[in-house]
Amino acid sequence: MADYVIEMLNITKEFPGIKANDDVTLQLARGEIHALLGENGAGKSTLMSVLFGLYQPEAGVIKKDGQVVEIRNPNDATALRIGMVHQHFKLVECFTVLDNIILGAEPCKGAVVDRKSAKKRVLELSERYGLKVDPDAKVEDISVGMQQRVEILKMLYRDNEILIFDEPTAVLTPQEIDELMEIMRGFKKEGKSILFITHKLAEIKAVADRCTVLRKGRYMGTVDVKDTSVEEMSRLMVGRDVQLVSAKEEKTPGEVVLKVDGLTVPSKVHKNDAVKNASLEVRRGEIVCLAGIEGNGQTEFVYAVTGLEKPSAGSVTLMGKDITRAKIRDRSKSGMSHIPEDRHKHGLVLDYTLENNMVLQRYWQPQFQTAGFIKSGAVRTYADGLIAQYDVRSGQGAVTIARSMSGGNQQKAIIAREIDKDPELLVAVQPTRGLDVGAIEYIHKQLIAQRDAGKAVLLVSLELDEVMNLSDRILVMYEGEIVGEFDPKTTDVQTLGLYMAGAKRM
Repeated sequence: MADYVIEMLNITKEFPGIKANDDVTLQLARGEIHALLGENGAGKSTLMSVLFGLYQPEAGVIKKDGQVVEIRNPNDATALRIGMVHQHFKLVECFTVLDNIILGAEPCKGAVVDRKSAKKRVLELSERYGLKVDPDAKVEDISVGMQQRVEILKMLYRDNEILIFDEPTAVLTPQEIDELMEIMRGFKKEGKSILFITHKLAEIKAVADRCTVLRKGRYMGTVDVKDTSVEEMSRLMVGRDVQLVSAKEEKTPGEVVLKVDGLTVPSKVHKNDAVKNASLEVRRGEIVCLAGIEGNGQTEFVYAVTGLEKPSAGSVTLMGKDITRAKIRDRSKSGMSHIPEDRHKHGLVLDYTLENNMVLQRYWQPQFQTAGFIKSGAVRTYADGLIAQYDVRSGQGAVTIARSMSGGNQQKAIIAREIDKDPELLVAVQPTRGLDVGAIEYIHKQLIAQRDAGKAVLLVSLELDEVMNLSDRILVMYEGEIVGEFDPKTTDVQTLGLYMAGAKRM
């Protein structure tokens, strides 16, 4: 028998209207990196939440080192040296990095927290594992990649030997992903055991030893990664062959839909401008991609275009109409749709039902209201149609609370709502972040369909494969300036990388 440090045997976990885990078995060998693969809503995060004590299963047992254990809450998990980095980080934003790392495990001298020794230990851990952080910085002021390092240091500070990573690369840049893979290999060398939830097959091939696949809450099998192709794994996950490269026909772009001229946007973090004198045009029938490493002004550029922030200089024109100072609703009425970067902050009202989220930008239209009263039947019918068309999976359909859905299905709901508005301009920021290969294939087809229907698409993406696959033109942004323009047919990923890193500029 293999030396299993964790065994989850015949686990069943139910929620209203859905069996999230249906008789699932997972066995983690000591000192291995074990990937957990599945579509959005397949039950991966639920299974790990059972292991971490956030949920109690209806059936099944958990063994640690061959002994049956009961994990009633995260404190029990921590006592068993199990740690978890969640997909949506569990950090207190107004606390410092140090306070977040030691929270609940503070070293004390008498009745006083010994911050000096805690800080010394945190700095030692960050040096040892290459997880550079500023212990005195507030979490609200640091990048997403840095926040993830804080979550990892929280686990290491508690001396965890079983490390759970839930979608750890969904919010990272390509460079940060490479760093994280290296860190995980280092953990493995030290004998730590890692459970790694991801949708990205290339990452599984890069670091995992074995991979367990779930589909619609059921166990599909465990495979040796080195002996299994990417195509085989995607077939196990989705249940069919997946087209990993989107086909698109040649098109001649039409009139200018979006014109941005000399846009300058102040930074909220430092004194320099986040966007400096940036100009671009997006025409009918083309996908223009704004590429760049996170934190180089793409976010602020999109905020100014969509109305979330006011620029200090420059203009934004949509269909020939100046919308630089227009309200967000007026931009929406003028033909703009926006798939935002942060689905929780700007995409959804998390405590609303799915159906109410689907009509957030249309509820005032005659189709959905009479004399100020919402027509609930019309809203339900409309939401049901989008849920079916975009395969948005939720336990209770249209009345599901958005917060309870998986991240990927939340994303699909936003995409369904924004594309169904039939916009003239679709601004899509990280549209496939956190989605599985089947959903990515579908979203890519939707974006290409918008382009082929004569719409203008402004895509912002960190995924270089996605950039090369979908774009008709690529613009690279570095430190708030557009430093290069490329045709994806005549350039390569290495060249783009040099411009994104600031090593070259046109």
